[in-house]
Amino acid sequence: MAESVQSLLNSYSSTNVTGVSGKSALGKDDFMKLMLAQLKYQDPLSPMEGAEYAAQLAQFSSLEQLSNMNQSLESSISANLALAQSVSNTMSAGLIGKEAKVNSNTFTINDQDKVTLGYNLPANSYQSIINIYDSSGKIVQTIKRGGSAAGNNEVSWDLKKADGSKAAKGSYTFEVLSTNSKNEPINAAQYIVGPISGVRFTGSGTMLLINNVEYSLGDVSEIINLKEGEN
Repeated sequence: MAESVQSLLNSYSSTNVTGVSGKSALGKDDFMKLMLAQLKYQDPLSPMEGAEYAAQLAQFSSLEQLSNMNQSLESSISANLALAQSVSNTMSAGLIGKEAKVNSNTFTINDQDKVTLGYNLPANSYQSIINIYDSSGKIVQTIKRGGSAAGNNEVSWDLKKADGSKAAKGSYTFEVLSTNSKNEPINAAQYIVGPISGVRFTGSGTMLLINNVEYSLGDVSEIINLKEGEN
């Protein structure tokens, strides 16, 4: 007695489709092979009816249309991504000469003569203390400010340390300690501000050169036009 169609299909699917094609999902070619195998091994005393065969052909046609549609969508998505990246690169190049606000409390001293440090307050403060640390964690300068309004506040550091000497080139961090009139701490979000002098496109995204240091475009929270006379 001939094997049942279902057992043949199961056998073909588990050995041929997965083994030969190296995949677990059926494609249109696999579907056609299964249908031909079903015709080859059908019981001659009970052949497949025309209506059943037509239904399977319709399924095959639908599968092929879906496969073609999927390929078309993938091509369209790839083209759109390439276009979006091209537009992003073009727009990013236009940022050179503008000023950027970067969500970071880390900065590097190279050849600049000052650094703008900023902090955002959720409420008015009675006092704010800005501590600046070198790469070893030592405080090199402390800037004290009186009351600051809620929102963005900025202070310019002339790169002079507490002893009057100029800070050496290297990496630095800063923290802002703000309190209200009751001497209760206020959390301040820190950021730096600097001119954009260059743009570099990398595999991991667009990098902006700010204060001669590279920052990811994703770390930039705001782009500002430079004030007249600044560079």
